[in-house]
Amino acid sequence: MRILHLVTLVSPEGTYGGPARVAFNQAAEFLTRGNDVTVAAAARGYDTLPTMVGDVPVQLFPARTLVPATGFAGLGAPGLWRWVRRHGGGFDVVHVHLGRDLVTLPAALSVRGARTPYVVQPHGMITPSSHPLATPLDAAWTRKVLRDAHAVCFLTPVERDDLAAVAGPGVTLVHLDNGVPAYPSAVRAATPEVLFAARLHARKRPLAFIEMAKTLLTNGIEATFTLVGPDEGEGPAVRAALGDDPRLRWTGPLDPARVPERMASAAVFVLPSVREPYPMAVLEAMSVGLPVVISPDCGLAPLVERTGSGIVTASAPAELAAAVGTLLADRGLARAMGERGRHTVATELGMARIGDALSGLYSAAVR
Repeated sequence: MRILHLVTLVSPEGTYGGPARVAFNQAAEFLTRGNDVTVAAAARGYDTLPTMVGDVPVQLFPARTLVPATGFAGLGAPGLWRWVRRHGGGFDVVHVHLGRDLVTLPAALSVRGARTPYVVQPHGMITPSSHPLATPLDAAWTRKVLRDAHAVCFLTPVERDDLAAVAGPGVTLVHLDNGVPAYPSAVRAATPEVLFAARLHARKRPLAFIEMAKTLLTNGIEATFTLVGPDEGEGPAVRAALGDDPRLRWTGPLDPARVPERMASAAVFVLPSVREPYPMAVLEAMSVGLPVVISPDCGLAPLVERTGSGIVTASAPAELAAAVGTLLADRGLARAMGERGRHTVATELGMARIGDALSGLYSAAVR
């Protein structure tokens, strides 16, 4: 089967975060099954655009800012649009990692116009919006793409309801989890490390992580606290808040493929973000055996609570500090939670299981 994945943005720093990681995980899984798979996207940050990312063939095109001050939503990729119009019909099925943006929406419309079977996975990015541009964009493009997809994949009941509200009647909604490959398990350092690995964006709340760390250090906790990730607007504030304590640092961006390996040397993973649909970083931390600390409105909170893979707590720095302090004080508890998280990912969210589900969707779409 020839499969095309469409993604908004690919960069060496992993700027676009989870959706790109999901696409590459899925592409790699189907390559191992003997399929012909390509990921196509806009790109930034490369001196020379690559033709492979890891083991996955890619078609990357320069990203353009078409609507200033709108972040990813304002990105476009005219080269990608032309390539999809020319080559999209040559694939058996197209998997659109859809955002309300000017990269994936025009590309998806070309696929729809060519009558190539396609499935859509919005990753929590298509929600009811009061933004003045959302209403005309949804009327002209988004609803058409959603309604004519063979399947629109949702992660949580909240996302299912949001997609139904945007698309209206006639959309085929199918539950599909994100998955992660099998990564090596964690190897603990002598001094425990508490890790934040995400974009430094206001919604991810890196400043709350720093305040939490300072609280614990002031209380005499023996640990280091590290932020890893690209600057998405909070970099200057993070630098100002870090101070000069060597136990608290920001190491900058990291190639997404190396993040799980980096996680494996930590003791606790913390993501203080709010309204987080289904963060891949949390799944990756669980997969290497780290206990996780997340907020109640994270889409993975029910899974973490059900399996005892970490602590779900209010996202204020004081509550975060209490949760992390508990895990640092009780290494046995932390180790047990990490092991349960690793087992949960292996048995419920491994790529083989996700691949089987997608294989069924793709085959039905082609038929």
